[in-house]
Amino acid sequence: MSVALRPTSSSAPEFEFTDGTERSVHYIEHGFPNALVRWHYHDDYELHLIIESTGKVFVGDHVGRFSPGHLVLTGPRLPHNWISQTEPGEEIKLRDLVVQFRMDLLPKMAGMAPELLSILPLLERARHGVEFLSVDTQWAESMFQAIRDSSGPMRISSLIELLSHLSGEEDYALLSTLAIRSRADQASQDKIEEVTQYISENFAQEITLGEMAKRVGMNDSAFSRFFAKATGNSFNRFVNRVRISKACELLSDTDTPITTICYETGFNNIANFNRRFRELKENTPREYRRQSRMRHGASSVTD
Repeated sequence: MSVALRPTSSSAPEFEFTDGTERSVHYIEHGFPNALVRWHYHDDYELHLIIESTGKVFVGDHVGRFSPGHLVLTGPRLPHNWISQTEPGEEIKLRDLVVQFRMDLLPKMAGMAPELLSILPLLERARHGVEFLSVDTQWAESMFQAIRDSSGPMRISSLIELLSHLSGEEDYALLSTLAIRSRADQASQDKIEEVTQYISENFAQEITLGEMAKRVGMNDSAFSRFFAKATGNSFNRFVNRVRISKACELLSDTDTPITTICYETGFNNIANFNRRFRELKENTPREYRRQSRMRHGASSVTD
C-alpha cells in the first residue's frame, strides 16, 4: 500500500500477507499515517486508489506524483509505496482504497472460462505497474466499495467487472521501466525504506552514495549493487528521478523561474539540470512547462 512519512528504524517492514487463506480477494482502506504504510511488496496483485492528499509514488524504478483519483494496478512482488506531503502532525482519515487478489486467481479461472482471457493482458502489464489516467474517480470508488460490501462469489464477480472495464482502458501509463520482482528479505526492505525515505525528504541537499551506504551499515560497492538490484536504478539515477519529479511539479503548478527550480531541486548548475531532465522526460524543462500549461488550458510560460 504505502510508505510511512517518517518511519523509525525499529519499524521493520514486513512481507505483506493477506488476512487469511480462505479468501482470494481482499479489501483494505486506511488513512495516513498508518501502521500499514511502508515500502513493500507482496505476492498478490493490488489495485490502489488514492482518495485524499498529494505526494510522490514509487513503483519499481518509477518516481512520480499522485493526487486524488490516482489509480494504479501493481503486479506480484513489484515494490511500491506512496508518500503523502502533509504538515507535521496532520492526519488523513481516509487516504487509500485497496483491493488485493491472488496472483493465480484470474489465470486459473481463464483456463476454464475463456471469456476471461481478455483480462490477462492487463495482468501482464501490471508487472510494470499500470496507472489509469482517465478513469472516472466516482465510478472507481463505487466499484471498490462494491467489492468491500460483498463476499463470496459476488466479491469475485465485482472484481471481474472492475478488471474487465480497466482492461479496455486505452489511456494508461506503464510505470516501471523494469518488471522488478523483489526477493528482498525484511532487513533489506528496511534499508531500502530508510534510504528512499531520506532521499524523498532531502532531495534539495547534497546526497552521496557513501553517506547512504554508511547510514545503513554497508560499504560503498556493496550498497551500490544492493540499491540497483532493489530499485532498478543506480543510486544517482534514483536521486535524479526524485529531483526531476519535484521539478515537474514546480514547472506545472508554479511560475517559479526554471533557474530557481534547478537549484531548489538539488542540482548545482543549469546545464546538468537540463541534461538530466531531458534524459528522464525526453524534453527540456521549458518544453515540459509549455506542454503542461497547454494541457491545463493556460498559455503563459515563464522562463
